[in-house]
Amino acid sequence: MTKIKKIKIPAFLFLLIFIFISCIGQNSNVFTPVPDFSIYESNNSIDINSIIGTKDDGAAAEHLPTWLFAYIEGGIEAVEKLDSYNNKYAFIGINEGINFTALTKWADNISAVYDFPIMAAQRTGNRMILTASQYPDDEYGIFYETMIKNAYNNEYPGAVKEDVYWIKVRFEDENTHEYKEKYMFFVLITINKTPMQVIIRDMISKTIDTVNLSRNQRNTVNRLRQNFFEGF
Repeated sequence: MTKIKKIKIPAFLFLLIFIFISCIGQNSNVFTPVPDFSIYESNNSIDINSIIGTKDDGAAAEHLPTWLFAYIEGGIEAVEKLDSYNNKYAFIGINEGINFTALTKWADNISAVYDFPIMAAQRTGNRMILTASQYPDDEYGIFYETMIKNAYNNEYPGAVKEDVYWIKVRFEDENTHEYKEKYMFFVLITINKTPMQVIIRDMISKTIDTVNLSRNQRNTVNRLRQNFFEGF
């Protein structure tokens, strides 16, 4: 059986974790403590054959909702190509572990108001990483960090929590090579493309106005502004 690949967390996500920790005392509705770790918008790789249980009491892939099957097979891009979401950006929050009750509370408490900004900030950071030919900090300067912080602190009217689904998987532990089981919870949040693009364009303009950049960095940021939504 093919094992579930380890999920890699982009370096800039540690910045979001820092922001999150600093905000816990300010807003008790941000997250519910959960076992193991939380991941947002990860490029997850799951072997369909490793699924041994689902929310609908079935172990076969045909029990999965269409959006989740599309995500497992082709990532976020595949979800956004579905007829139901082709005019929307899809964001999927993921959490995994062995404590089903705690994971259920986490999924129930995910909010499109409080939690979506973290997803938006992560995708914004990913976009800049993929566009950069060098290190984003060098290529974009302080714009890189400031843009991520602004994305995290922004509001996104229209974001909707569409669905929650969980699966149970069997996987091989990389260290012990023993087979273990865990739950994986998926939370789907969507937002219409047009208002999301308006928000981000406004955010880019405001961020540029508040940072000092070298000539090369400003040219790079301007190119980013022109094609930001290609592959977003």
